[in-house]
Amino acid sequence: MKSRKYLQRGGIFAVLFVLWIILITTVDVAPIGPQGTKVGFASINKAVHKNFGLNMTLYNITDILGKLALLVAVAWAGFGLYTLIKRKSFAKVDNELYCLAGLYVITAAFYVLFEKVIINYRPVIMPDNTVPEASFPSSHTMLACVIFGSTIVMLKRYIRNRDLRKILIIVSIVLMAAIVIGRLFSGVHWFTDIVGGLLISGALVYTFDGLARRLHRRR
Repeated sequence: MKSRKYLQRGGIFAVLFVLWIILITTVDVAPIGPQGTKVGFASINKAVHKNFGLNMTLYNITDILGKLALLVAVAWAGFGLYTLIKRKSFAKVDNELYCLAGLYVITAAFYVLFEKVIINYRPVIMPDNTVPEASFPSSHTMLACVIFGSTIVMLKRYIRNRDLRKILIIVSIVLMAAIVIGRLFSGVHWFTDIVGGLLISGALVYTFDGLARRLHRRR
């Protein structure tokens, strides 16, 4: 029953993400971006961006934290490889690890997709570029929420020491929040880009959790 509940939540977030795309491409669309690029929910986005401005220090900090998130993903991949070598059979690798690998692949696919299918451009032109870059959904928000969100799910399955598990979960939450909030305050994304990143992450992480619960094998 619990697996169905989490899968349903994943489906709800997926629907909300699609609806969000429809809304930001149709509601209050105005050319408020650099070089006249159009953005939905223009009034809200403009107000939020004007309030926070551009903060390259926060941008650089969240960039470093994003690389840390990637290292966490690499660590889980290494754990999966270690499990395979130790058990000497693909069939004996826990289904949760296969689900996690699938989650990473799908997340990477979405990243590539939204680099090609551009919904929004950044509110600023970055120093190393001469043209606006794709901005929706916030890739760092998606990366942080997917990697640290799925890490929390995996920690509950693999760390039996309650105190250690609690500490690692708190660290994951803090890092995830720091990236999301820092990315918004840095001013390199529209407010709607951050919301989009949260919605797609919710869809991915809840679906992963539901599938992992459904395919769970007693170790």
